[in-house]
Amino acid sequence: MSDTQITDVQGVRIAVEGCGHGTLNAIYDSIRETCKRRDWDGVDVLIIGGDFQAVRNAHDLLCMAVPAKYRVIGDFHEYYSGQRTAPYLTIFVGGNHEASNHLFELYYGGWVAPNIYYVGAANVVRLGPLRIAGLSGIWKGYNYKKPHHERLPYSQDDIRSIYHVRELDVRKLLQVRTQVDVAVSHDWPRAVEWYGNHRALFKRKDQFEAESIAGTLGSAAAKSVMDRLRPAFWFAAHLHIRFTAVVTHGSPPEGISEKQEETIVAATVAEDGSIPLPEKDEQAASSKRKRNEEEIDLDMGDSDEADNETATEHAQTANEPAEDKTAEEPEKQRDIVPQSLRDQLPASFLKPTQSSRSNHFKAPPPPPPDITNTTTHFLALDKCLPGRQFLEIFAVEPVSNQPPTTLAAEPAAPLNADSVTTPPASTTTTTTTAPPRFRLEYDKEWLAITRVFASELPALGDRSAAVPANQGEAHYQPLIAQEELWVVEHIMSRPDGMLIPTNFQPIAPVHGGVAAGAAVTPAAEADEQPDPTPLREYPSLQTARFCELVGIANRFWLTEEEALESEVHL
Repeated sequence: MSDTQITDVQGVRIAVEGCGHGTLNAIYDSIRETCKRRDWDGVDVLIIGGDFQAVRNAHDLLCMAVPAKYRVIGDFHEYYSGQRTAPYLTIFVGGNHEASNHLFELYYGGWVAPNIYYVGAANVVRLGPLRIAGLSGIWKGYNYKKPHHERLPYSQDDIRSIYHVRELDVRKLLQVRTQVDVAVSHDWPRAVEWYGNHRALFKRKDQFEAESIAGTLGSAAAKSVMDRLRPAFWFAAHLHIRFTAVVTHGSPPEGISEKQEETIVAATVAEDGSIPLPEKDEQAASSKRKRNEEEIDLDMGDSDEADNETATEHAQTANEPAEDKTAEEPEKQRDIVPQSLRDQLPASFLKPTQSSRSNHFKAPPPPPPDITNTTTHFLALDKCLPGRQFLEIFAVEPVSNQPPTTLAAEPAAPLNADSVTTPPASTTTTTTTAPPRFRLEYDKEWLAITRVFASELPALGDRSAAVPANQGEAHYQPLIAQEELWVVEHIMSRPDGMLIPTNFQPIAPVHGGVAAGAAVTPAAEADEQPDPTPLREYPSLQTARFCELVGIANRFWLTEEEALESEVHL
């Protein structure tokens, strides 16, 4: 490894992969070959940093924000149908190129296939001694305060906004008051590049420098979560390059200019939990990135293709009013705001003047007393292609000092961090001989937070729904403490305790027209006939059971009649 060295330790054996892009077979084969070189029998968990593309069938492709020429079915459907089984426990966050209709069904997290777990919009789970936090999506400030209004049938704007990070989900992560070990996001935390070899990064990706200086590279939401949770490791993807950094919390990165320091100050979450608006519009900045015609553009939406065919084109009806797109055009909207209205904005919304800026680094608010880690190792990886740095394996030791989990861990053999650049020829095995050392578990504090915030989730599919105002940590913490007692009494006391049930059931049609639950045969897979079934929402039984377990209302459930109303006939 170059740049930051991740120290070889005894602990949980993990593999980290960047963007998945529907290449599970190659990723699993790469892990197997790497472990063979290290004389190890496998890893405890694979963490994928988004763009997983859990595409079950051709309909799911229509809900993915990529131009038509990039709609590739991938190999996930083989795992969904049961033809293959993931050889390693796999955890992933959502990115900006996903089968968003599928992931929407698992907002609180759940299994997309046996042994493959999606963390949901935001989550904290446990694996053995590790606490793992996840945040799905990418940052777009103009959608941050909006509710999750997207629901089938999607408009073109819905397909490009459904994966944008929402403040309500980040608000929940910012209530965590105890140490986590690992955090995962698709987007990079904003300004993290200044804590690594940014000169080398800008030399390889010269379009990133202007965005970084402007304070528009990466996610302000992810930075606020990093500043709060201070995990030992933070993994990300999205920008299709390997990059490492070491963030020393409360201190500025070494060797940066005053202007660069101001960028970090501008990206720092405020005492009240608010996130400053960018000084330059992010869409304008990202549009200046150079395009590589051989791969998906990082921020590409389906509107970039004239021949684009999305679910919305089949969903339009004669009595459906045309959408007002001004809300999706922040640059134009900003240009027409009169100065008289700008003068009424709170000071935190205004662009800082030179005289109001501090000439010294401004640290974020201090973390709660039980969050004591001071250094975060950041690792971003590429996607699984020949010659790319897309996979690394190493062992992680906890810093969270949590009580023992249900299954005790045996000491792990030493394993040096190993970087993979070329996937081997596909010979994927579907089973492992050794039983897993750890089982995925719920986190007590996170379940309590989920109970507190369940009532604040606005009506789904309603663009006019208002997100309840942030009441502040002083309001939420007594409620969370009370709900932790409920979790202890009603969940931790059960025979299976906090173990996440392995209750995956396929409910959607599988690629090739095969019924849910049936194996995909070569003949069925080769069937190129159009799927006659409509695109529709499939209410998740996992989500229903989770809501029942936690004692909250399931706002994602549809009756059969409501599901029929959501159908899009192609």
